[in-house]
Amino acid sequence: MDHPRSIPATFAFATPPRVLIVESRFHTDIADLLLTGARAVLERVRATVEVVTVPGALEIPAAILFADQGAKGGYDCYVALGCVIRGATQHDTIVGGESARGLQVLALERGLAIGNGILTCATQAQALDRADPAHFDRGGAAAEACLRLLEIKQRLSGVTALPSRVG
Repeated sequence: MDHPRSIPATFAFATPPRVLIVESRFHTDIADLLLTGARAVLERVRATVEVVTVPGALEIPAAILFADQGAKGGYDCYVALGCVIRGATQHDTIVGGESARGLQVLALERGLAIGNGILTCATQAQALDRADPAHFDRGGAAAEACLRLLEIKQRLSGVTALPSRVG
């Protein structure tokens, strides 16, 4: 049984992290709520945030890969936001599963800290409830997951502070 989130997580970074949010705006009302929740969490740690928009959930892993490979790069962690709602065919199952698999491949093979906020819901009402920062706040939860993974990555690799950036 799902429960609404109640207590926000706390984090301690020596320097604010640089975070890329990759969002699908296929369902704009849900995307707005997810983004609001994620931004609220990232603001608490004074993160530098950049947002990239892609057409759908399947494109999110590719956009994160492009950012990780790109010259601009330099992101400490990533938040994936989107929504897949069940339809009359199995398309939603494929999109939800493949986007999640793509994020896992990036995390496991490239060592990226990624918070997965791609909702897979039966109905639009269910998706709105899960996206709403006043209820389940899955956008905020994805941002918290991303930050927690970054903390773990730093601790296990012996990094005590994020590298300073020039430019």
